[in-house]
Amino acid sequence: MEFIDEKLDEYVCLHTTKEDDLLKELNRQTHLKVLQPRMLSGHFQGRFLSMISKMIQPTTILEIGTYTGYSALCLAEGLKKDGKLVTIDKNAELEEFARNFFQKSAYSQNIEYVIADATKYIPTIKQSFDLVFIDADKGNYLNYYNLVIEMIPSGGYILADNVLWSGKVIEEKSMNDKDTKAIMEFNSFVMNDDRVENVLLPIRDGLFLVRKK
Repeated sequence: MEFIDEKLDEYVCLHTTKEDDLLKELNRQTHLKVLQPRMLSGHFQGRFLSMISKMIQPTTILEIGTYTGYSALCLAEGLKKDGKLVTIDKNAELEEFARNFFQKSAYSQNIEYVIADATKYIPTIKQSFDLVFIDADKGNYLNYYNLVIEMIPSGGYILADNVLWSGKVIEEKSMNDKDTKAIMEFNSFVMNDDRVENVLLPIRDGLFLVRKK
């Protein structure tokens, strides 16, 4: 995920609004207690997610892939009053950890946390979403996209994380890797989808920002 010089990254973070105390503690506890803490959005990307959400001011947000709840809390910062964020994850082992931080936050009443297979759960949802964040198993990225695209109104947004996949998308030796291949197929599909306009941002591990026309 490291695309820029470490000192330059440090400078960027020093000039980005700090995470609040709850997010700081969530960040710390994830690194202390949870496997693969690099999956956490973290300070810089979290502030970006918060900023995008505040710009959009969504009434409804769908997050696919909760992990320990950091990105959900960042996205919730931009919700309109009485807005709702639905976050889905199939890993029940992290439920208590994430739910504890949700309950401590100012958005405890705005967050619906669902433990389920998102490919099966999303078709049961009977509402639209102003903003969707995809950050789950890479092999299903295109499936998730196809499931949610009709649930988003014109002018709604999709954000997809890890779309540069640690730079593997341009490494020939990695192109037969299952997850790399899935990410490349997803990126290509979005780029050629005339229903949307998009920009791929080299933020952390790559963020696709997609707007439905």
